[in-house]
Amino acid sequence: MRKVVSAVLTVVLALASTGCGGRSSGDPTADEDPYSESALRYGMAPVPHPDLTYQPDVVLVGGGGRSVRSVTADGLTWRIDGDASRAEDLAPGKVMFITGRGVGRVLDVQRDGGDLLVTIGPVSVTDVIRDGTLEQRGIAIENPVVYQAGEPIWAMSEEEADALGATPTGRAGRAGPLRLAPPPPRPNQPPPSRGGGEVRTVVANFSTGVSLNDGAEVSFHYHRNGTKLSGRAALTFAKPEADFHLNIKGGSVTRAELSISGGFGIRYSFEAGLRDGQNIRTVLPIPVDFSIPMGTVLGVPLALTVSQTVKVTTAFGAKVGTIKGKGEFSLAGSLGYGYANGTFGPQVSKNFKRKESLINSLTGVPVGVMGLLIEHQVRFDVGFSAFVLKAGLFFEVSTAYGTTIGSALGAPLAVCRGVGIGVRASYGVGYTILAPVVNVINKFLSLINVRPIDPSGKLGPPPYVIHSDEEVIPPGTRLCGTPKPAAD
Repeated sequence: MRKVVSAVLTVVLALASTGCGGRSSGDPTADEDPYSESALRYGMAPVPHPDLTYQPDVVLVGGGGRSVRSVTADGLTWRIDGDASRAEDLAPGKVMFITGRGVGRVLDVQRDGGDLLVTIGPVSVTDVIRDGTLEQRGIAIENPVVYQAGEPIWAMSEEEADALGATPTGRAGRAGPLRLAPPPPRPNQPPPSRGGGEVRTVVANFSTGVSLNDGAEVSFHYHRNGTKLSGRAALTFAKPEADFHLNIKGGSVTRAELSISGGFGIRYSFEAGLRDGQNIRTVLPIPVDFSIPMGTVLGVPLALTVSQTVKVTTAFGAKVGTIKGKGEFSLAGSLGYGYANGTFGPQVSKNFKRKESLINSLTGVPVGVMGLLIEHQVRFDVGFSAFVLKAGLFFEVSTAYGTTIGSALGAPLAVCRGVGIGVRASYGVGYTILAPVVNVINKFLSLINVRPIDPSGKLGPPPYVIHSDEEVIPPGTRLCGTPKPAAD
């Protein structure tokens, strides 16, 4: 069988070289509450500070969230007040910085009455900041603000996105000229809410739920065309806190540190059934962010954001069968990394122990072999944050659970079970966007004649393996193979 298995605010009178102008002491954003209505909805405004220099092409749009009318669900197009201070400086190639959630490279600007429709793409933190040292300690990851994207274009499947492309016209039975289908409707983002309780969404034919209480947990359910799959995966923790330090000099990162404490574990349960169904291979970017507002650091609005993704791959070699199981493990006391002198180093206090055996829990009635790989990704970002437009320090834990159960054709009982568990960490400074998400976004951008975005702009090392192991019962049984997490 194949291997299945990221306080004083000083008024500055002249900062033209940094891409921003002076700020009046009467500006209502100069002492902004991070939990005010406009700050929660759209993010806090940046405030000039003498100890921080922005890149010259950064445009600090005045008014913060008060200048924002709406944002599309995908987070890419911002409707802002066309009369907002410095809004007239926005142009393709510039970097818009209107709030901590509205930071990005300008791809397109259109005027609509008195408003501007500004479409932005991702940036790295060094695209925004040229010189400065940002740091904060004891960031409690609790009582988050919940941002739902609603129905963003990037949450659709690639097959659905393909329907956005060229479509034939002309008489039936004859090849006709191609025309571009009209762009899909782009609803606005719903308002945020408070708390870490479960939030339900639908992504690529899966119903999902995410929460941030005693851990970052996702549930998923699929029932279609003879295939049924349900499960839950969690990165557990207790009262986690984060510390970070970021030094940028001359547009380059010279030092970076991110540490998250809280005692971490992993937990997983699933159940699958098949009756003449088909295999599944999909990526589920959950359109929900749990955000901890941090206020401003040197005038820069920052947040710690937790997001989750699930990857599902089935390898059902049978037409009929069932499989289920669950397991729980401790993982590490703390997670993090450091970067200095051009070198990254993981800072992970490993403590992997089995609490509940996954392989001993595997049960089912397969006719042949049933294999399943579920990969759960939990990402912590510190910096600017808004769904796909995140920039700053990140640490991502990716846990892959590969399971197989098999029987000889026609045998009444399963004769083998296999489990592979792999936990990896990806970390660094910058941004990365899932390839399927980028593909969908770029298909849409092509419809409105906007240049594509890049999938990655980061400084970071290869993934770091926290744990990797596999087990087959009986040992060496070829029918169940030697399941392992995917290598990529």
